[in-house]
Amino acid sequence: MDTKSGAMQWSDGLYAIHGYSRGEVVPTLELTLAHKHPEDLARIQEISRAVYAHGGHVAIYHRLVDARLHERKVLTAGEAVLDESGNVSTISGVMLDLTSTIQRETELAAREAVRGAVGTRSTIAKAAGILMGRLGIGSDDAFNLLASYSNNRNVKLASLACGLVALADNPVDATGLGRFIQDLVNASQVQPRQHRPVRQRPRPYC
Repeated sequence: MDTKSGAMQWSDGLYAIHGYSRGEVVPTLELTLAHKHPEDLARIQEISRAVYAHGGHVAIYHRLVDARLHERKVLTAGEAVLDESGNVSTISGVMLDLTSTIQRETELAAREAVRGAVGTRSTIAKAAGILMGRLGIGSDDAFNLLASYSNNRNVKLASLACGLVALADNPVDATGLGRFIQDLVNASQVQPRQHRPVRQRPRPYC
């Protein structure tokens, strides 16, 4: 952009980002600012004033709304060049459309979170089932037993359930599971209907 005349030149890509084809509009500073997302406009204007005053490089991550009213997430990077008098004469730069990239990363993170949540629920349900079978208690009491121990010992419920399932799946240490379950009962207010007391106080496992 020529700061003296206000003339701007857009690449075909910049027209496309704003939702236009070359020849549809005349690029101006006013048109450019009109497409900025209202929530980002004040910050962009503040940064722009500093660039106009002092020159130098600038990079701004922000949103814009194109001609079809689609929101785009973009990164604008540019340089303001000073003339011999110390005034900004030209501003040049590029704008990268990150909308698709950010969307893909967001969707991937969401899928990973869902898979993790499903796996966690499955492990907790399996741990509760083990307690139901070993102590003869209902599903609510089994979950409350795990939750109470989690709160009292400051252990994440998912980690607790994973440890319990791992002990149950380990045939080598058959007594370890019993000691662990006894410790769960001792640390919880839930009283199972069927439970054989252990003479020695079990050592903590978490």
